[in-house]
Formats: sequence, C-alpha cells, structure tokens
Amino acid sequence: MTPTVAKVKSAGEARPARIRWGRVITLIAVVAVGVPIGLLLLTFTSDPLPAPPPTSEPLPPANPPPGMAIYGMETGVVYRRAGFTYRGGSWFEHHDSAVTATLVKHPHGDLLIDTGFSRRIDDQIKLDPFVRMTTGYARFTPAAEQLEAIGYPRRALRAILLTHAHWDHVSGVPDFPDTPVWVTAEEHRFINEAGVRAAAARSATEGARFEEYGFDDKPYLGFPQSRDVYGDGSIVIVPAPGHTPGSVIIFVALPSGKRYPFVGDLVWRIEGITLREEKPWFMRRQVDVDEKAVRGNMLRMIAINERYPEITIVPAHDQRVFADLPRLPAEMPQASRDR
Repeated sequence: MTPTVAKVKSAGEARPARIRWGRVITLIAVVAVGVPIGLLLLTFTSDPLPAPPPTSEPLPPANPPPGMAIYGMETGVVYRRAGFTYRGGSWFEHHDSAVTATLVKHPHGDLLIDTGFSRRIDDQIKLDPFVRMTTGYARFTPAAEQLEAIGYPRRALRAILLTHAHWDHVSGVPDFPDTPVWVTAEEHRFINEAGVRAAAARSATEGARFEEYGFDDKPYLGFPQSRDVYGDGSIVIVPAPGHTPGSVIIFVALPSGKRYPFVGDLVWRIEGITLREEKPWFMRRQVDVDEKAVRGNMLRMIAINERYPEITIVPAHDQRVFADLPRLPAEMPQASRDR
C-alpha cells in the first residue's frame, strides 16, 4: 500500500490571485463613460481653422444714394456662455446672444434684415422640443413696435430679407402681414420640408407672401454668385449655404463708406472670424446642415476680414458688434419707396 504524502504549502508560497470583478466592472464603466465625455469636452477647446489664402480682390464698386442708412434693433436675448458659441470660448464668460433685426433705408425701398422676436415667440418655440428644452431667452420690444414708436409705419417696408429661416430670425414675420418675405428657393423649401427643425419657422411664416430670388453668375469678394438688389452696389446678397440650405450673407455699403456684411449665423460671435474658430462640434451637429459648406464660407469671410479690416462683419447674435450699429432715431421721416 503506497502511503499518501500530504502537500504542505510553505509559508512564502503565494495564493492564486483572485480577479476582483467589482473593480474591473467599475474601471470599465469609468472608461466607457469618461472617455466619450473627455472626447466631447475636447471638441469645445480651441482649434483654429487653417488660415485661408489672402484675397487680392478689390472692393466691388458701390454707389449708395444719399440718405441711405441702417438701424439696428435688439428684440431679445438668448442666454449663452462663450464656450457654447465658439471653440475655445470661456465657460466663465457670460455674454447673452442678441436676437436682432436691422432696418436698411434706401430710396428704392426699405428692407428689414431678419425680424427677431415677436410677442408670439413663447408659442412658436413650443413647436421645437430641442430648442424649448435647451434654450433660455428673454423677449424685448418687437421690431414692429419699435418702428411704430418712432412713427415708421410697418407697411412702409419693401420687403423682409432673411439671412436664414430659423426660429429666432423669423419670429416677427407675422407682425408685418403686408410685407413680402424675400428668400431663396432652397430656403423656402427648407421652411416647408425640414420637419421639426423648421416647425417654428413654418408657424411664424404661415400666410406670409414669399418672393423667391436667385443669383447672377457674378463673383463678389470670393463668393461665386451674387445679387445686386438695386443695381447700385449698396445691397448685395451672396449665397452662403451650410447653416441652412438657403442661408445668405447681405453686404451693405453706406454713403459714409462704411460696409457691413450681415452674416447671419455663419458664426455666432466675431471670434469665429477673428480667431478662425468654428462653433463647437456638438452645437454644429444641432444647428448646421452642412459643416463643410459653413467652413468654406467662414474662410471666405476670414480672408475678407484680413484684407479689409475696416469692414464691420456683423454676426446676427454678437451683442458686442451689434451694439456699435446706429440705433433708431427718436423720429424718422416716412420711408420713400418706388412702386
């Protein structure tokens, strides 16, 4: 009979390591949650676009008539921190985004660039659940009431000229029921077919009298097409799709020599041009329909700004830039308008 020999472990022999599954699961969860959050936060950090080639194009000729003028109106604000408006913006810098309209007086017919908020904005915004849940705002006096307060009748406008048809740019359209709304065919289609993204715009423009316009194959400061509204170079529209399919930039030249490109929401703050910073990735995914097209149009405007720093580029929501526009006078003579 073979004797059984007991195996005795020495005092220094290590026990087999146990896998601590609780810690492993915790680590996996931290990585699974932390890495995406870290990557998302990275998209809010500074990442300037490459500098565009310098433009050598001369300023296009303009002969704005005497008496032509512009007047800015703030109709409300959207509460924002700089970090949400351009890459590299400070999370501690609180600058509200202006909601604006601009009156352009011209002897051949006055135009209103965008309309800003109306008194109906609370009902309009309910039609866009994402905007309603993520956006805080305050409404001021609507543009129509600001104009009437200085004796300017609403019916004196030749047209409302939209930079694009988002909720905060078209809310006031119902306040001007007799005024046509100028849009590109692409933007008109966006209003009608973009689903919930354009629900507020559809509500605001229901019953509006749209007038579609197109462009000539005439380049303007790097943009391949343009439309000279009155043929004198004082108001020139160029197509700038990307934020919406039919977004435009409106170049306004005044008798004083000052020039103002109204760029809508191509950028939300002037740092998008001066620092070459896009909107953060998350915000671009929510509001821009074609990021590549937005980037190309930004580079065109950056090149213009570097070649002609005397031109005042006006993002629709930059309260600091908009504050430098002339304000409505206490009284205004009735607008002249060719019929």
